[in-house]
Amino acid sequence: MDQFEVTKTEQEWKQQLSPEQYAVLREKGTERPFTGKFEDHYERGTYTCAACGNELFQSGTKFDAGCGWPSFYEALDKTKILEKPDYSHGMKRIEIMCAKCGGHLGHVFDDGPRDKTGLRYCVNSLSLDFKKAATDSTQNK
Repeated sequence: MDQFEVTKTEQEWKQQLSPEQYAVLREKGTERPFTGKFEDHYERGTYTCAACGNELFQSGTKFDAGCGWPSFYEALDKTKILEKPDYSHGMKRIEIMCAKCGGHLGHVFDDGPRDKTGLRYCVNSLSLDFKKAATDSTQNK
């Protein structure tokens, strides 16, 4: 079993997180596509783990993949995200989790922008919070 810096009992997670966040972050659920608050969000800042505040993605790496979930072509720091093989639902995917608390974020695919990293970190909005940059200007998609 993985050892994380932030550890809580399932009851403590249930008290901290909304039922929807708990289902995604702790039970590896998925929100419906095109419903998340960050799917069409392009303010400047940093996306953090909704469970522990770990900084995960910079807004400048977010792009519109058309898949219905927030997508990023690069993690803020590879050590902040764990990758694990996921064979659920009859598919072979790579699950991404917060390295600080073990919260389920989504999956990473190799169909991202070829002129960048070629990766697409497909993340549930329910797994994320957002820290706005000091200057508030909207980025281009």
